[in-house]
Amino acid sequence: MRVISGSAKGIKLASVPGKSTRPITDQVKEALFNILGPHIVGKTMLDLFGGTGAVGIEALSRGAEHVIFLEINYRAYKTIQENLKTTNLDPYATVLKMDAFVYLRDQPQQSFNYIYVAPPQYRNLWLKTMQLLDENPGWVNPWDTIIVQIHPKELNEAYDYANFSEFDRRDYGDTLLLFFERILQE
Repeated sequence: MRVISGSAKGIKLASVPGKSTRPITDQVKEALFNILGPHIVGKTMLDLFGGTGAVGIEALSRGAEHVIFLEINYRAYKTIQENLKTTNLDPYATVLKMDAFVYLRDQPQQSFNYIYVAPPQYRNLWLKTMQLLDENPGWVNPWDTIIVQIHPKELNEAYDYANFSEFDRRDYGDTLLLFFERILQE
């Protein structure tokens, strides 16, 4: 696992010991940032279920203004901190060791341009996350984006949100990326 592009290009990232996380592959990460393109520059991101921090670190390396990482697992939390130091991107990040669901139940202190949702697999946690965001849409700026990373098998329930609309979906074998934008209610 490495940073693909930007100021930290080529720097190898540490993995979380054990099997508690499912890191994004370089291929999927590169495809994601090809989709986001230069739009990430100067933007803010909330990286829920941070894991190794690879997605948020890639965003920072490509010019994102600030990323907040949430991770409840202590080893993953420490790995994110280590990877941020290794890439010299720690001044542009905040790492919080806390439960994403507890965080999202609070009133937003700020809105984000991007929220990245990549929870542990096969527990429908992405649906629970999206429901919390839909109930409290202020976490996302109007017309900005939530990106959900799941295994295609996790797409087993219908969903409909009052404040978010799916506008794109990309399938990369065992990884599916869903893109939702925040819509304004009339």
